[in-house]
Amino acid sequence: MSGAALVAIAASIGNLLQGWDNATIAGAILYIKTEFALDSTFEGLIVATSLIGATVITTFSGPVSDWLGRRPMLIVSSVLYFLSGLVMLWSPNVYILVLGRLMDGLGIGLAVTLVPVYISETAPSDIRGQLNTLPQFTGSGGMFLSYCMVFGMSLMDNPSWRLMLGVLFIPSLAYFFLTVFYLPESPRWLVSKGRMLEAKKVLQRLRGREDVSGEMALLVEGLGVGGETSIEEYIIGPATELDEDQEPGAEKDRIKLYGPEEGLSWIAKPVTGQSVLGSALGLVSRHGSMTTPSIPLMDPMVTLFGSVHEKLPEMGSIRGSMLFPNFGSMFSMAEQQHPKQDQWDEESQRDNAEEEYASDGAGAESDDNLHSPLLSRQTTSMEKDMPAPPVHDSVLSMRRNSSLLQGDTASSMGIGGGWQLAWKWSEKEREDGTKEGGFKRIYLHQEGIPGSQRGSIVSIPGVEIPTDGEYIQAAALVSQPALYSKELMEQHPVGPAMVHPSETAVKGPRWSDLFEPGVRHALFVGMGIQILEQLAGINGVLYYTPQILDQAGVEVLLENLGLGSDSASLLISAVTSLLMLPCIAIAMKLMDISGRRSLLLTTIPVLVVALIVLVVSTTISMNTVVQAALSCASVIVYICCFVMGFGPIPNILCAEIFPTRVRGLCIAICALTMWIGDIIVTYTLPVLLTSIGIAGVFGIYAVVCVVSWVFVFLKVPETKGMPLEVITEFFSVGAKRKMN
Repeated sequence: MSGAALVAIAASIGNLLQGWDNATIAGAILYIKTEFALDSTFEGLIVATSLIGATVITTFSGPVSDWLGRRPMLIVSSVLYFLSGLVMLWSPNVYILVLGRLMDGLGIGLAVTLVPVYISETAPSDIRGQLNTLPQFTGSGGMFLSYCMVFGMSLMDNPSWRLMLGVLFIPSLAYFFLTVFYLPESPRWLVSKGRMLEAKKVLQRLRGREDVSGEMALLVEGLGVGGETSIEEYIIGPATELDEDQEPGAEKDRIKLYGPEEGLSWIAKPVTGQSVLGSALGLVSRHGSMTTPSIPLMDPMVTLFGSVHEKLPEMGSIRGSMLFPNFGSMFSMAEQQHPKQDQWDEESQRDNAEEEYASDGAGAESDDNLHSPLLSRQTTSMEKDMPAPPVHDSVLSMRRNSSLLQGDTASSMGIGGGWQLAWKWSEKEREDGTKEGGFKRIYLHQEGIPGSQRGSIVSIPGVEIPTDGEYIQAAALVSQPALYSKELMEQHPVGPAMVHPSETAVKGPRWSDLFEPGVRHALFVGMGIQILEQLAGINGVLYYTPQILDQAGVEVLLENLGLGSDSASLLISAVTSLLMLPCIAIAMKLMDISGRRSLLLTTIPVLVVALIVLVVSTTISMNTVVQAALSCASVIVYICCFVMGFGPIPNILCAEIFPTRVRGLCIAICALTMWIGDIIVTYTLPVLLTSIGIAGVFGIYAVVCVVSWVFVFLKVPETKGMPLEVITEFFSVGAKRKMN
């Protein structure tokens, strides 16, 4: 996955520039307020101006990125960074400085809003959390480098705040060249616009292999918003394994599933009773127990997501995860043993469909170039670039070994996180007696305890399973394919439920999509965690760390070095930024193992303790050195623990929980909430420090952290290792179950 990792690193340079700006303004403001004789109100305005710019641009960034793409907006961000650096370097008066800060804020807003989205849409699901923690790492790295620069300048006789701020234009040039010449467009955005060949090439580059057909299929399925989803459970195995036990009248109980690999299909037997996923929503499982205890006020969504992860403690590790241990071998064996029986012949399928289903149009040839399901070869300019497809191929045409990951263990991972993507043909009888048929999408997830490759894995009451053979017990999220709807059927598309994504993408995001139960619930979670992150005070502390440490008496600790109070506070700020880096590195390691929710629930209590210690140390009379040491230690612990959890995770979650079609729009809403909270904290902190002091300010932050922990525990689900499309499906089914 070096391709995806390098792209994520390059995109994260935008956050490095944000961290650079945070640190430079924290140091430069010490000299700006002296030169212009600023009061605390105007001082706060200069710092907060960039936040105002970020808030303004965020309002438009999401919808515009859905229209123009993620990459062009990152290019614009780099240009704004560059221009703002030149303006601040010039700044003959405070008003020009405010203008430069405003332009800088526009660049920050685009980077902070869209970099997590871009990384989430380009990264494989098993390391998505790790790569999406990179912006936090590079941001802290930028702060450290900038603090070192500002500290060095503070030792000069006449430090230049203009040079401190203006140096920003140099690294912004590197960011510009990377965005223009190295970063590709998001493959999910390309698929949403029907640009399938471009998406395929980008995925091949990101994944480092030729066959990306399985992931292309997944991206197509991510185009839908809303829809009815049911939770079902199957016993799945090769056709012969379950056929041998079939009674003559049991044909109707069998379902044939088509997977995202060429010529592979298998048989599924529905299992009566509730699945574990169903029991997670408050229903009793077949085994008579709940997956987790019932907790008052806890969102069923949290339990629903948790039911998957509790069964798979090694989910986060590519090497350790053995989800669906026999699926890959089962599929391969099914094809080897029964190549003719399991090969889904397109022409025979089309003939059968025409004869049996009145609603089904004529079949279409599969696109061997794209290897994507549910697509026709009509209407687009890419038609002339594609080679002629083979005469016999699957409508759900995929090449073998098309899983997202490579290697023996990874080959069984399907679409990531232990999930498998499949389709089934379903039918229903109309009132006039004719039959109506269509495809349904299925996300499969193993349940039960993995056993040997041949033999029983779990005893299920009421279900007879062959003792000799390969099979698994799987929960399933069943819903309509993204490109299938009554409207499309009325337009008589080519083939069963087939239409090119460009036909759907023309509509683009709609405001009405925000009122879909799943999207609405995801917005509640995203906006809630963003506003709580800001009200916990982190950005105010980062902007004003030198003043806070100065007020805490930090010069006492460094007086033997002969440093002034300003230089001493800047030096400790630089050391704090340096200490943040290994903390973030630990968070990167744990993000896809322990998970986002676990990191939040673990680190937030440490924040509360650090804030309480800081309050006590500043209110109780004690030795000056001890007081300064406790205050400095509390600030350092607070910042380091914050960047391990509450710092990166809100942006990671918001980039994961929304459907592709409205992801940019929803991210803009969440980011707008974040910037509003940021402005409130940053603008009010100088006034609060003057009026109620450090103890009062950090006492408020401690209360907010307690509220945040309760919110995370009750409302925020665990999303580690899950494909983005499955996450949004979970939000949809969970929200609708909650409404019922």
